[in-house]
Amino acid sequence: MDIDYAIRKDKSPINELSTQAEIALHEQWQCSNHLSVMFIKTKISVGICGYVEQYDNVMALLKDIHEQFKTSDKALDDTLIMKFSSMRFTGLRGVREHIMKMRDLAAQLKTLKVEMSEIFLVHYILNSLPIQYDRFKFSYNTHKDNGLLMNL
Repeated sequence: MDIDYAIRKDKSPINELSTQAEIALHEQWQCSNHLSVMFIKTKISVGICGYVEQYDNVMALLKDIHEQFKTSDKALDDTLIMKFSSMRFTGLRGVREHIMKMRDLAAQLKTLKVEMSEIFLVHYILNSLPIQYDRFKFSYNTHKDNGLLMNL
């Protein structure tokens, strides 16, 4: 059906001098554009449906949706940073799982271009452990191979 034609091609203008082939491409673009906008409208959240009603061009709609996700990435950055910085070992699960969760959050932040060095990450994770793990911290700090914690 070539539904994505309006996403792949620009709208071709027509006038009274246009050929049948140009008119057919224009009609194909209009049909594809209409179907694409309708499809997006059926798949988005009801809360933002009124926001989408103002669009009759699928490319403009997709561009605006993309811009909305840029701001939500910033909110995600903030959420992940807050979660990472407030994370403390609770003792409900093992130390290894705690370390893996913190490394996972750091990896998610890295994909959002919020990077931290491995050394900072290791020391931050160690500092998130309670006083009962001071021997572990001391052992890590005196061990020559500082990759010990990251290999857990």
